[in-house]
Amino acid sequence: MGRRGYPPEFRRKVLDLVEAGRPVVDVARDLGISAQSIYSWRRQDRIDKGLQPGLSSGEKSELTAAKRRIAELETELAIHRRATELLGKVVPPKGGTRRSR
Repeated sequence: MGRRGYPPEFRRKVLDLVEAGRPVVDVARDLGISAQSIYSWRRQDRIDKGLQPGLSSGEKSELTAAKRRIAELETELAIHRRATELLGKVVPPKGGTRRSR
């Protein structure tokens, strides 16, 4: 399965098996998943519990959402800049010379 392909309940059960003393390699082989996935899940679980430094799952999701929103805003800004550029070529700027009364 791809990234984020395993439900949180499954990950929790796998981590419970490892915490109960089963070797990571055996659990991975028995369940048909990558041992590296289990190591990554265990590392993230330790971070979430405050036992290891790093970004918690909540912080990671907030950061991902913020990056997505920044990308959207940058796209909108590029569109507005391009529209302004095109309109500047078509519509003459306001406030040119005025006739006095």
